[in-house]
Amino acid sequence: MHTPLCGHASGAPEEYVQHAIAVGLKEIGFSDHAPLLAYQDPGIAMDIAQLPLYHQMIETMRAKYADQITVRVGVEADFLPGFEDGTRQMLAAYPYDYVIGSVHFIAKWGFDDPIQLTEWDQKDVNEVYREYFKLVRQSALTGLFDILGHIDLVKKFNFHPTEDMTDEIQANAEAFRTARVVIEINSSGLHKPAGEIYPALDHLKVYRAHGVPITFGSDAHKPVQVGRDFAKARDWALAAGYSEYVMFEKRRIVRTVKL
Repeated sequence: MHTPLCGHASGAPEEYVQHAIAVGLKEIGFSDHAPLLAYQDPGIAMDIAQLPLYHQMIETMRAKYADQITVRVGVEADFLPGFEDGTRQMLAAYPYDYVIGSVHFIAKWGFDDPIQLTEWDQKDVNEVYREYFKLVRQSALTGLFDILGHIDLVKKFNFHPTEDMTDEIQANAEAFRTARVVIEINSSGLHKPAGEIYPALDHLKVYRAHGVPITFGSDAHKPVQVGRDFAKARDWALAAGYSEYVMFEKRRIVRTVKL
């Protein structure tokens, strides 16, 4: 769940909470885009000066709706090689219930940004996939993140490799297990050109075989998207062999829930 502070989401935090209550959710968490330390872009992520406001907004929602729904405070932070120390300091400055790590950039290319879509025409798709998966592995092993978000985001625009990526997925699974990170089943992929939940089912089966835990996210950028397609996401998890998911508080897994 995002907020307007990231520059590409709409709707007040209260509307997100109210919609979550309306669809029957008992617990939610905000995880807006943390400031990008490499550069500033108000259309992609919060400015670091907005972090106090972000936390104030979420704490207000937590208090106001405490008797109706549990509200967690999280953040989605980009993995930017070379900025690990700065990211660690930024995350340590405020209390979070969970931190989602994500990869949106290969070098300086925002591969999932519609504005930069034409750059795909100049790329070797197989190389893009391998570099993306390498970055996801590296992000896991930094220890910066509790959850890894949309871990095959590279498929967003429906570009697919022609080479077998099994070795990459196996390497990812081993890295996730070593790092003890949780992966997110993200339902927003159903509404992208790829038309598929993140991650792909065959990938998810590998992660299940390695004992990598899961949680769920709708990646809502509008209130009406909160909890969208969670029934399909649950079925996706069951099809991969999962029987439970985890929930966080104060950056620890505090509950395991049966699907």
